[in-house]
Amino acid sequence: MAKMVDRVTELMVKPEKIRNIAIAAHIDHGKTTFSDNLLFGAGMMSEELAGKACALDFHSDEQERGITIDSAAVSMVHTCEGQEYLINLIDTPGHVDFGGDVTRAMRAVDGCIVLSCAVEGIMPQTETVLRQALKERVKPILFINKVDRLIKELKLTPESMQERLMKIILSVNKLIKKIAEEEYGEKWQTNVLDGSVCFGSAFHNWALSIPYMKKKGITFKDIIDAYESGDYSPLKKKAPLHEVVLDAVIKHHPNPREAQKYRIPKIWHGDLESPVGKSLLACDPNGPIMFVVTKVVVDPQAGEICTGRIFSGTMKKGEQVHLFKAKSDLRLQQIYIYNGAKKEIVDSSTAGNIVGVGGLRNAYPGETVSSADSGAEPFEAITYVFEPVITKAIEAKKPGDLPKLVEVLIQVSKEDPSIIIEINQETGEHLMHGMGELHLEVIENRIKREKGVEVTTSPPIVVYRETVTKPCSEIFEGKSPNKHNKLYFKVEPLEQEYVQAIKDGKIAQGRIKKKDTEIWQTLQELGMDTKTSRNVRDIYKGNMLIDGTRGIVHIGEIIEMIMDMFEDVMNAGPIVREPCFGVKVILDDVKLHEDAIHRGPAQLYPAAREGIRGSMMFSKPIIFEPVQTMSFEAPVDYMGEISKLIQNKRGQLLDVQQEGEMITVTGKLPVAEMFGLASDLRSATGGRGSSSLVDQNFERLPEELQTKVVQRIRERKGMKGDDSPKDE
Repeated sequence: MAKMVDRVTELMVKPEKIRNIAIAAHIDHGKTTFSDNLLFGAGMMSEELAGKACALDFHSDEQERGITIDSAAVSMVHTCEGQEYLINLIDTPGHVDFGGDVTRAMRAVDGCIVLSCAVEGIMPQTETVLRQALKERVKPILFINKVDRLIKELKLTPESMQERLMKIILSVNKLIKKIAEEEYGEKWQTNVLDGSVCFGSAFHNWALSIPYMKKKGITFKDIIDAYESGDYSPLKKKAPLHEVVLDAVIKHHPNPREAQKYRIPKIWHGDLESPVGKSLLACDPNGPIMFVVTKVVVDPQAGEICTGRIFSGTMKKGEQVHLFKAKSDLRLQQIYIYNGAKKEIVDSSTAGNIVGVGGLRNAYPGETVSSADSGAEPFEAITYVFEPVITKAIEAKKPGDLPKLVEVLIQVSKEDPSIIIEINQETGEHLMHGMGELHLEVIENRIKREKGVEVTTSPPIVVYRETVTKPCSEIFEGKSPNKHNKLYFKVEPLEQEYVQAIKDGKIAQGRIKKKDTEIWQTLQELGMDTKTSRNVRDIYKGNMLIDGTRGIVHIGEIIEMIMDMFEDVMNAGPIVREPCFGVKVILDDVKLHEDAIHRGPAQLYPAAREGIRGSMMFSKPIIFEPVQTMSFEAPVDYMGEISKLIQNKRGQLLDVQQEGEMITVTGKLPVAEMFGLASDLRSATGGRGSSSLVDQNFERLPEELQTKVVQRIRERKGMKGDDSPKDE
């Protein structure tokens, strides 16, 4: 094994010989089987096990359920045209509940292999993973898997097979054009002729691409003949999957040095002319350290290990580094390279590599780690396609386990940041917010099994959103406890075009600094006048704070405190303390005490909080509920059953498509009605129906349910009756 580690360390210092790639696809399209074969090709696994061992699913629950839940990294060496290359591969989950892992993996890689099943074609989750990749400027290539099923099960003629494969390629290219930024939409189209499209069968371990067929003199007819004769085992010797695919990766995916030139401006918003900026663009091993954590795993022996990508500098054992979010300085204890579930210790690693690092306590995925004295900006926060909309309250069965439970929950939120853990100090509740029922179930089982804490959980709760529907009729005054400071606010709904632009990521969220000219320009392009755009102070979770004051001397001192409270109210709105969205808060005027000691946080925090909440109460606040657009697949005979199922769950039928014997029904359902959907669908379709998530939004809760839901949430949260929403 030492030989493998030596080969990897030798290549780690040559950025042009490195490829960082992820495998992404819809659930059950064969990603883990596919990565098994790549491992076998690199000599890390026996031939008998390849495709069956699912080596990168190393949690017991992944093996039982037969799905990938956590992304897994591995470094391997591949020889192409006599040259050795280092391939750092991340296998990602396909189930939509674990989509956060895909987004985080995309930050670390420069290229991805999108898998699509030849029989099912492009599915909703295929589109989601493409969106996640292109958002981080990761270049896709396409692998069409399960081609053997077209020959064996569907018995298609070569012509109709070609037609089917072309249809998949065209739909992927159409998606790339639709989702990617303009210059990449054209440039990154996949193409059969140049080999950026490969097809094959991961289960039977063979693959083909046009360049490989020309090089080796194999034709598609050889494949069909092999299946018709019933002996297809020689195919994996004739056209081994790892060779075909990794040759395509080396040819079509950029090395870290090429990729960082165009990826850094997208994911890092610091000054590109500064020493750190130049080092990042050049992927310079001698520059300051810049490392992004994309995954944290708690290892029983070694403690917390952070996997991530080094974008600049060289990481050595014992070096002092700075963590931005944790605001702490630590020393690096160990550097690891991954070999599936095994880790090998190395002395140091240079820019362009994906490695594991020990010793970064308090680091969460998305954290930027830099040299202690670099003075750099952190990387852009990793944003997710979908937000968590289902919550469970969790408590320890034995009171004595409470401290351990708190510790375990903090660990869980590090290992999977898509799970948001909220420890409510007032009510003593521990809440887990997740993507769906399966997500929360898996985490709950891991807490019991792997962490050994016996817990009980509440039935699932839905997370709502609050917003306002009309501009506030008058300016609302917030007074400080000492009555000497007065803040005047008005609130109105944020215009739809800004809400959409924030959701699409065109407008970056965060507090706005003097030098953020890019945000001002975007706001002006969307129709905001120059003066107002310069006064936007904070964009937080789809809400906007504007400073509308004129000529106030001390505004610079107090604006940070007002932003703190703006964010506080947007996290817990006035009606039922649920998060807000689409709210525009304008600070209209302030009257402040002359003496700085009388306008500290203790005075201004309550004034700002009450001022914003009160103003929202006069802007007709209402509740929005999470709604998911789902795609259901089943045989034609079950059409009636599925539409009945959608209607029974307060849903709305959007579209029905028929292809052969199967139908695809698209419907919109409120998350509150969706508990138990999987088992309802099974019983309605005799186990032959499947569903997948297409999109997720918040929509207005019907008028007749508003009061009922508000009351229910207030009771659950133990809010008193007297501070209920006041009518004007």
